[in-house]
Amino acid sequence: MSIPFSPDRFWRSLEEMARIGATPDGGVRRLALSAEDTEARALLRDWGLAAGCSVEVDRLGSMYLTYAGADPGAAPVAVGSHLDSVPTGGRYDGPYGVLLGLEILRALHEAGRRTRAPITVVNWTNEEGSRFSPSMSASGGAMGLIDEAKVLAAPDNFDPSITYGDALRQTGWAGDADPAMARNFAAYYEAHIEQGPILEREGIPIGIVTHCIGVEQWTLVFTGRDGHVGSPMAGRQDALAAASELVLALERIAIATGGMATATRLTLEPDARGNIPSVVRVAANIRHPDEDGNARMTAAFREDVAELAARRGVRVEIERAGGYPRVPFAPKLLDSLRRAAGAAQLRHRDMPGPIPQDALHVGIVVPSALMFIPCDGGVSHHPSESISREWCAAGLAAMGPAVIEAAGGLA
Repeated sequence: MSIPFSPDRFWRSLEEMARIGATPDGGVRRLALSAEDTEARALLRDWGLAAGCSVEVDRLGSMYLTYAGADPGAAPVAVGSHLDSVPTGGRYDGPYGVLLGLEILRALHEAGRRTRAPITVVNWTNEEGSRFSPSMSASGGAMGLIDEAKVLAAPDNFDPSITYGDALRQTGWAGDADPAMARNFAAYYEAHIEQGPILEREGIPIGIVTHCIGVEQWTLVFTGRDGHVGSPMAGRQDALAAASELVLALERIAIATGGMATATRLTLEPDARGNIPSVVRVAANIRHPDEDGNARMTAAFREDVAELAARRGVRVEIERAGGYPRVPFAPKLLDSLRRAAGAAQLRHRDMPGPIPQDALHVGIVVPSALMFIPCDGGVSHHPSESISREWCAAGLAAMGPAVIEAAGGLA
């Protein structure tokens, strides 16, 4: 007997969740541990309780909805993602994965069936990192990759007088469960919109993510010489002109190597209309799908920086600001997704994951799998973010049976 999932109920749940924090342009603003996030969490909790689940909250605020298995001693299989959004977010980035997991539990409960092992749906706190830095901090804390105290002490990026820990207490989502319990998952699955155009362009509804690619983040400081904007051009040491070359070098290197590179922020001193900028700070990052891609891009990047610094007479300091390692996903779990997609007659393809998700952190410690469905135009982190009902249902048809299989099948 197979479990009859309800794509219609899944879709209705996505629509109802999207009403919380809805913006006039059709998007969602639901920052981590905001009033809107609090309301979304309460709705998820109520849905979980109605589906026969126990609900726990850990010290970092992550929620665990567990549907008991027939074997009380078996380690749970987890399905997860996040409910928080960026300030100008869409309706599906994050909630798609959480509510797909919820639909698996609802279907089991409705059918009166259990799997051998428990299944837990996880809503990770602060995946986006918009309100508290860094992103994916709760999953990183749960996996022991980020110190728990550091997560709790992170200041609100919009109001530094409030910390992550303060927000947990103020909203009532400061739980007492140990985040480290997530390291005992037998397996972890995550479904997500692609946030890219490949699946839609190729007409393929399911992407099997073989690995998350590594990301390198840098801060570069260009130091030149201040001066009047009316001074002669010859002999200038214009830090902003040098930094501008760096921005274009990033783009050129990425295109030449098949990677991705972006300068995301520039600040300058003195920030005055009448002065030549003498100090410019640039935030930049690179990522590449090949295993040695980041190393090749970094070497080319440093070579360009050294050349332009010498030519323009400026000093450049490069500091690694952070990043994420390349994380391969568990072959056995990926095979379960391929089999389920094939059984549902859904076209699928392997692909890398260029944008980190919570699965990256979890996948360092727990056998994990990440699956993509298409999104319209590849657009995400924007109010126009959209998916079709068909894509929504396809992801459920592929991941639902795989999760049940990983949990030991129906008891």
